[in-house]
Amino acid sequence: MLRPDTIGLTTLLGLLTAFGPVATDMYIPSMPEISRLLDASTSEVQLTLSSYLVGIAIGQVIYGPISDQYGRKPVLLLALVLFCGASALCSAAPNIEILIIARTLQAIGGSGAIVLPRAIVRDLYEGDRAGRELSRIGAVMSIAPVVAPLVGGILQLSFGWRASFLGILCVGLLATIITWRSMPETLRHRAPPASAINILRSYRTLAKNRVLLAHLGIVASSYAGLFAWISGSPFVLQDLYGLSAFGFAVAFALACIGSLTGAAIATSLVIRIGLDLTIGLGALTLASGGLAMVASLELGMAPVASLVLSMMLYQIGLMLAMPQAIAGSMAPFPDRAGAASSLIGLTQQTSAAVLGAVVGHTLGPTAWPLVIAVAMTGCVPLVLWTASRYRHRRRILARG
Repeated sequence: MLRPDTIGLTTLLGLLTAFGPVATDMYIPSMPEISRLLDASTSEVQLTLSSYLVGIAIGQVIYGPISDQYGRKPVLLLALVLFCGASALCSAAPNIEILIIARTLQAIGGSGAIVLPRAIVRDLYEGDRAGRELSRIGAVMSIAPVVAPLVGGILQLSFGWRASFLGILCVGLLATIITWRSMPETLRHRAPPASAINILRSYRTLAKNRVLLAHLGIVASSYAGLFAWISGSPFVLQDLYGLSAFGFAVAFALACIGSLTGAAIATSLVIRIGLDLTIGLGALTLASGGLAMVASLELGMAPVASLVLSMMLYQIGLMLAMPQAIAGSMAPFPDRAGAASSLIGLTQQTSAAVLGAVVGHTLGPTAWPLVIAVAMTGCVPLVLWTASRYRHRRRILARG
């Protein structure tokens, strides 16, 4: 069994958390081909993304509280089995309707691999140490958005869009085997039986906490901007600016280097300056990336390069701010780590699904719907962080 504070456990948790990027980024180079071969509109293909986010939101409501009672490992294994089965169904989907349904089931399974690693971190670590561990996991996870679209682009060119989902299935099977053989059980104190009433009570308690709500807003808004990019960039970069499927995969992977860079910076920075200042630096970088995207399009700069570089900056800010905000939102609830992680995931994925669907429906002959969405979601975290700092200072002055 893997032990806490080891590279092995951090790598495994990073692999599990990477299910989201892998299950999305590996097939996005194929989205235009899926549209053609399944005779589906752009908005229908976008639903394969939005339905995935809705499925993740649904699954996370359930997995966290149940794992607080029955343990992290058995619930995680159940989720992984569902993910693998749904991935196989995606690869065999005969039409867009079945693909959308299969993606929803895939997401419900994959959501366990997102929510439960966060709960495991809260079981084992506290405060800045938890933020550092989440950043390390984020660094491992950030490799997936760089590699997955390149692999997906190669599979698309060589075998067609169904091969991407078979690749996702292979990742899921590998993670299931490693989890079964090596994952320790980290839950120390069992929660009361996970009835619907107890689950609702847990969420009501969480929703009253202002610290959680402030951090939750930062997580949800910044993550929504990422999914605006994920849902809109395949059509903007391929259909509007003429990139091939593999060329898009390369451009997308380059933007994702920002996530890897941000996670690496946060890993060393958070112990020195703390969660709050790291979040603030991330929020400033998010806003800079979003506004740079607006400026580059307005000034008529080279569109592909300017969009990719702006998104790279945005993703640096994302990985500086989001893991720390997640750690800060879970810190007050050591006995409800699963439920807190579920609430974070529910809000995060719902906001991303809504914005992704809006971008998909509004895209047309220009990139402005995508650019405006990224700029807005980049500025919101900075506003929220500044407001929370102002309230904190007022409380200190009132006590003094």
